[in-house]
Amino acid sequence: MSAKEVIRKVLDDTDHLSGRVFAFTIQGLIVVSLVSFSISTVPDLSQATIDMLFAVEVATVAIFSLEYILRILVAEHKLRYIFSFYGLVDLAAILPFYIASGLDLRAVRLFRLLALVRILKLFKYGKALRRYQRALIIVKEELILFGCAAAIMLFLSAVGIYYFENAAQPEQFKSVFHSLWWAVTTLTTVGYGDMYPITTGGKLFTFFVLMIGLGVVAVPTGLVASALSQAREEDIAQPPSADK
Repeated sequence: MSAKEVIRKVLDDTDHLSGRVFAFTIQGLIVVSLVSFSISTVPDLSQATIDMLFAVEVATVAIFSLEYILRILVAEHKLRYIFSFYGLVDLAAILPFYIASGLDLRAVRLFRLLALVRILKLFKYGKALRRYQRALIIVKEELILFGCAAAIMLFLSAVGIYYFENAAQPEQFKSVFHSLWWAVTTLTTVGYGDMYPITTGGKLFTFFVLMIGLGVVAVPTGLVASALSQAREEDIAQPPSADK
């Protein structure tokens, strides 16, 4: 087995011991990185704490950078990896650190927020996460169709409540665009209470929108749950690899 094949096995094969160790290590570093980022937002930190957090940031970025370089080196199609979703995520996880190093403090704060992209790296590791990704691919068309239908329902709900409530509450429901916020909170059954109907027609209309909203929440949940079950059955049906 060549050195490139060994590195590729470590990077991508979670069925192999070395691959599992590497995956868990990267997952742990991602969590450490995000925790250190969160701690860095606490005001009045001591200089020692700031130095320690910076050291953690440097160490994690160095490891993530090494991983990114190794993935490019062992990739059969290098450009395809670089411009793939996970290739861009890997780059986005390290690029803010290097960019922010040459900018003023205000810009550093902005670019450090982009470091939160690192959490997406977690989706590269673990069968359960990959199974969830496959489930989304399975129901991609249904979710797109449902998303379009939900967008239409949002617009129609905003138009409906505007005509019912505009005369009674001209400040709250100034236009269809202002009413879209009410439509979002009502269809998703959140209901913050900052905008609510006071007319009889508006209340009846809200009742029907809420009933539809229950379906808006339930339908994608059912689709994804069904797809996850299908993805799990496919995993069970696959024969074990020769590495085990």
